[in-house]
Amino acid sequence: MDISQPLVLTLAARATPDEVARLCALLEEVAPTDVVCDVGGLAHADLAAVDALARLKLTAGRAGHRLRFEGAGGELRLLLGLVGLADLLV
Repeated sequence: MDISQPLVLTLAARATPDEVARLCALLEEVAPTDVVCDVGGLAHADLAAVDALARLKLTAGRAGHRLRFEGAGGELRLLLGLVGLADLLV
């Protein structure tokens, strides 16, 4: 029985391009696994946040990870739904 824990990523209040690049590099380095990205700390539900999450999703998929987002507020949930990423929400 596999009881491995998912890899948990936490985004800061403002996901900077450098932070997203660092997290993407981490995803490229580790073996495929379940990944939970905690987005509850994001200060603003805006297109920059959606861009950061889309980049993480793309990188995770290319590396063979199963990614999901948790902790999204209502505004971010709405934006993710509009861009087709709502299925990744926990």
